[in-house]
Amino acid sequence: MIYLPAIGGTGICKKNLMMKQFLNSIPLLLLTLSCSNLFAQSVSLPLAGQARIDSLLKEVPKQKDDTNKVNILTAISYACSGVDPDEGIKYGQQALALATKLNWNKRIGDANSTMGANYMNKSGYTKALEYYFKALQIYTEIGNKIGAASANQNIGKVYTNKSDYPKALEYYFNALRAYEQIGDKAGIANATSVIGSVYASQGNYPNALEYDFKALKMYEGIGMKSGMSYVSGNIGLVYQSEGDCSKALEYNFKALKVYEEIGDKANIAAANVNIGAVYELLSDYSKALECDIKALNIAEETANKYIIAYVAGAVGDVYTHKKNYILAIEYQQQALKIAEDIGDKNDVARRLEGIGEAFLSLVTAPPGAAAMNNSNSEIAQGKYLPAGQPGQPNIAVPASKDARLHKAIDYLQQGLIIGKEINAPNIIQEGYQYLDSAYRLTGNYKKALEAADNYHAVKDSVFSKDNGEKIVKMEVKNEYERQRLADSLRADAKEKIAHIKLQRQRSYTCMGIAGILLLAGFSFFIIKERGKSEKERKKSDALLLNILPGEIATELKANGSTIARHYDNVTVLFTDFVNFTEAGERMSPQTLIDELHTCFKAFDDITTKYSVEKIKTIGDAYLAVAGLPSADALHAEHVVRAAIEINAFIEDRFAKLGSSTFEIRIGIHSGSVVAGIVGVKKFAYDIWGDTVNTAARMEQSSMAGRINISQTTYELVKDKIACEYRGEIEAKGKGVMKMYFING
Repeated sequence: MIYLPAIGGTGICKKNLMMKQFLNSIPLLLLTLSCSNLFAQSVSLPLAGQARIDSLLKEVPKQKDDTNKVNILTAISYACSGVDPDEGIKYGQQALALATKLNWNKRIGDANSTMGANYMNKSGYTKALEYYFKALQIYTEIGNKIGAASANQNIGKVYTNKSDYPKALEYYFNALRAYEQIGDKAGIANATSVIGSVYASQGNYPNALEYDFKALKMYEGIGMKSGMSYVSGNIGLVYQSEGDCSKALEYNFKALKVYEEIGDKANIAAANVNIGAVYELLSDYSKALECDIKALNIAEETANKYIIAYVAGAVGDVYTHKKNYILAIEYQQQALKIAEDIGDKNDVARRLEGIGEAFLSLVTAPPGAAAMNNSNSEIAQGKYLPAGQPGQPNIAVPASKDARLHKAIDYLQQGLIIGKEINAPNIIQEGYQYLDSAYRLTGNYKKALEAADNYHAVKDSVFSKDNGEKIVKMEVKNEYERQRLADSLRADAKEKIAHIKLQRQRSYTCMGIAGILLLAGFSFFIIKERGKSEKERKKSDALLLNILPGEIATELKANGSTIARHYDNVTVLFTDFVNFTEAGERMSPQTLIDELHTCFKAFDDITTKYSVEKIKTIGDAYLAVAGLPSADALHAEHVVRAAIEINAFIEDRFAKLGSSTFEIRIGIHSGSVVAGIVGVKKFAYDIWGDTVNTAARMEQSSMAGRINISQTTYELVKDKIACEYRGEIEAKGKGVMKMYFING
């Protein structure tokens, strides 16, 4: 019942980033209050020790190939998932085969679920999803609503581990709705709490706290202490991510107190690690180490390898902060060995990087520092060593700095390879960052530059993903205008109907001269009001034209909808600010938004000048197209000339403002697209097709201050605009393509 971390939050220490893989071994919450379907409904994994597994194994030979044997095999697989996933998979396959032979659908679903749990613990997320989706399908077919709800939640957890938070939320909300339908209060509370955790992982702390406090109230309502402590820990991590260490400690200590009351050793260890992480954030490394060593001693009592590996690694991290790199390496290697034994690739990659970081720090550590002093007071007293461990570290560290440096690079490269294998952006980013420093120390500046470029590329990607909601807020003006448009159109229609009704009513009472005079006066009123209505209609039209191309706006007003159309001859333009992340770190949010607005407003003016239709902005990217909805024989030339002016505008602005603005990268491609309106609420005109994707690849393959065009566009403009052949260049997902720079 360890609480989920807020991965990627500002101000959160690396220990919290590493909490993610720890979750692979700990159940988020076992919903045993109202669910008898233990294997299907468990959200994560059990904390059963080896003794439990051994006890179950003794029963297997005594059983016939019947339902009881299926139950025992499934229970063994489930228990092994938190201790030895490879064994868990072996017994899960046996359970699945026997359940299939007996045509017992319920246990087929359960066996698939336990298989998914074991693969998830091995960081085998593709296989985990495969089995969880099979379980979901079976539970749905047989009408097992509890099983289906839990399968949705398990799928959400896999997507959480993959850092695919939108997908995770989709399945967690599926689970929440399912638990609400069957009235499972514990399930509702648990789904609510993990939704809060995902919001925290996205850095959306207001939503995270909203759902966490909802869940806390639910757990208090049903008297579920384990849930209360679980959510208290979540809240503590959110406050820690926001930099509110006082509240973080308050809620983590609340969680610890409850875990101690119910005797949950695994989560007592986890709570101590979380408290240690706060002290680490406060740079109180002695208290952090005290908490982590306490956690390690308790973790060893549980015999859960996942917990031991995680906490040992956390101890190593603190020793790195304390500049005692020898002990840091020792604890990281202990954690690495366990992680390798249990096949947790995420933790393996983290530990390899931790060892590499410690070796790298040893290179620059001054002679005689505590880093190399194996007999300093803390070590000599055994103050920070777990019970039963030797009083001296037993790590063989090379004496020469060159040898240590090569060790650092070797470990960092190994960690980076595994990080890429499991697609872990934070691990990849840190790996490149450390390698940049390491290669600089070797004097290999070419490799250092390559590592730095890769680091910034991954950082840009993570920044874009983690801050998607913040960047979307930059376009709030457009959303506001769309809402105003909708409100205005509705008001316009209501006003016209009201006028017609009023006119009819008045006409019935118009008699004689008095009636005629009254009608004349009323007519004047109607004309006046119609004038107001016409004014509002013009405002609505103006807003509509600000959102949609003229022809599309006309069609929408006339028919209430539009039809997506295919256009054969168009040219698509993509721009992107290459130093946007760094600029975002230097500027205040308001300054950043103001600068974006200034640049995009200039782009709008330029594209309008060349009859290029702006489609949308995507964060710091700008998408536009020529040749639709009205055909344009010079679509390629118009886009290229607009791009030249956009590039010139940015160059001029950068020359004046320097780091207070951005540099730009532009890509262009010509071809066919499909264009139309997306959705019925907050609608947007958009374009789709391979041409759009290729234009994006042209932009990604461009350089700062340059306009990169494809062979197709080149053929359309080569006689009018000077171009420079770049050669055949690899484009992601497209293979080798001929590309040209615009020199006009």
